[in-house]
Amino acid sequence: MASKYTAEVFLLAENRLLREALVRLLAKKGDIHVVGASSYSPSVLDEIVSKVPGILVLDSSGLAFSNANLVSSIRAALPDVRTVMVDMDPDESAFLKAVREGVVGYVLKDASAVELGAAIRAVAAGEAVCPRSLSMVLFRVVSQPACVSPAWGSDLGLSRREQQLVELLRERLTNKEIAAQLNLSEQTVKNHVHNILRKIGATDRVDVVKLCEDERLRNGTDHLA
Repeated sequence: MASKYTAEVFLLAENRLLREALVRLLAKKGDIHVVGASSYSPSVLDEIVSKVPGILVLDSSGLAFSNANLVSSIRAALPDVRTVMVDMDPDESAFLKAVREGVVGYVLKDASAVELGAAIRAVAAGEAVCPRSLSMVLFRVVSQPACVSPAWGSDLGLSRREQQLVELLRERLTNKEIAAQLNLSEQTVKNHVHNILRKIGATDRVDVVKLCEDERLRNGTDHLA
């Protein structure tokens, strides 16, 4: 018997024509329900959170990875949301950046309506989706020797201890949890976090992780031949 599960989707696309076309397209799918659609705006995070979608579909706009840390902010507010990026170019760097941000579906510009629907269903079922042409890059990155992959923040002037903290900030641990794990006082952790923010020019903890991920990605892709 076929599953009656419905994937609840919020569509975020800057281009109005693309947004409206995707809404019409997805509305025809019986097992996909569009709970909201919007362009990028300062209030869009609150709108997305209020709809509590299971799937967030983003267009290829660079705003998704802007300094506003939109994807990271959405994931922090809705930990269970799964993100699909559509209308994408077959670019290795863009693909890896999306994966680093937590995107689990990557759909190219030339994908058909059937392929988009299948990607959303697969992601809703707990699978990850990417073009076959880009899947090899993941294997290449993972197979790199450990010495090739730089430590988090190693090229941003962070000390070994500060690099350890970035790893734990990436896991979204609190200062108290970090202190317990590293056998430090909570005040010492606060001091380290303050120093990290100052050193790399980050605005908050989420921004620290993003800046370090960007730096690691640049270093990692430099080794992809």
